[in-house]
Amino acid sequence: MKFRVGSLLKLRIFLPTSPNLQSFPKTLLPATWFIFTPATYSTICLTEEESAGEDIGDQPKNSLQVLKQLGCSDTEISMISTRGPSLLNADANQLECKLKLLTGLGITAPELVKIIIGRPRFLTSRVNHCLDERLEFFMTLFGSREVLVKAIVRNPSLLTYDFQKKIKPTIALYQGVGLSMQDLIQMVLLRPTLIPRTSFDEEKMEYIRKTGLSTGSKMYKHVVTIIGVSRLETIRKKVANLGKFGFSEDEIFSLFAKFPLVLTLSVDKVQRNMTFILGQMKLPATTVLEHPCLVFMNLEDVLKPRVLLARKVQEMGLDKKIEGPMMMRAMRMTEKRFLKAFVRCHPKDVADELMEYYKNVKGVKRLAEASRTLHQGFPF
Repeated sequence: MKFRVGSLLKLRIFLPTSPNLQSFPKTLLPATWFIFTPATYSTICLTEEESAGEDIGDQPKNSLQVLKQLGCSDTEISMISTRGPSLLNADANQLECKLKLLTGLGITAPELVKIIIGRPRFLTSRVNHCLDERLEFFMTLFGSREVLVKAIVRNPSLLTYDFQKKIKPTIALYQGVGLSMQDLIQMVLLRPTLIPRTSFDEEKMEYIRKTGLSTGSKMYKHVVTIIGVSRLETIRKKVANLGKFGFSEDEIFSLFAKFPLVLTLSVDKVQRNMTFILGQMKLPATTVLEHPCLVFMNLEDVLKPRVLLARKVQEMGLDKKIEGPMMMRAMRMTEKRFLKAFVRCHPKDVADELMEYYKNVKGVKRLAEASRTLHQGFPF
């Protein structure tokens, strides 16, 4: 009796899979590993339609059943249907095939539920395209199954980005500008937009050079990746915005070198905080160079209420004043510690008065704050 290869593949879909084949080995695999062969992963999805008519009793009737078998609650399914209704109408066999492929990588059911809720359209993409070559590349990059799975859970699109035109060129770009393999792994995990958003040209490279950081510097990887995923127009606006407050070019790029995350703040946020620091706190702009936390703080919830409370304490002639170096310490405190140090330390009647005042000033929000949607934030 003769058997066709296609018949064996159909049979393979319905046979129980050995646990040893459903995940990577616990030890690091060499570059020539063969677990993910076309017959075990890529071909299965292509043959699902052929096998749909066989063993109907073992197959899910619709995608809703597949999601429930995965462990999605009714609430989670409701969230999925709201965010990606097309997934509920997807072919059940194709959906189940993709989920089996992902669990075969070592991704757990709870992690899959998290991915589906966060990215419901992900499973409508071709996750099996160039899978073998892609996985071999990522295993070489990340060095272990655990790190690879962590990266995929954080950014599932690693399985759908164009492998030849996006993933490989982007990794090569960062290696070309001096990022070590360890730093590159850290940045891929930290910044999910790294692969699709990265671009470099001479102007961006000049910005990096102006920071004066060497490739071995601890902050170099942050400066390079933030500039890499940002638009040139946005970087120019942020540099110009700081220049308006009297910072020289050297001071601006020195600030970026020490505190790269300043580059992730929107132009609007820096403007509002700097205006308050100069106009209300009466501090020189250079204070920010030593205390960059001032531009990161929420103006309405932290910076403004604490400064106004400090004035209130001074007006009331209380002993424990918030001024000088103590002001900078007070700004960095947690809310609980701040209240304990500067409000509840007073007698009850005074503490109650200060607390009432503090609540009132915190309750005053900037006009149209809730409706504001447009901003020049990271990474756009």
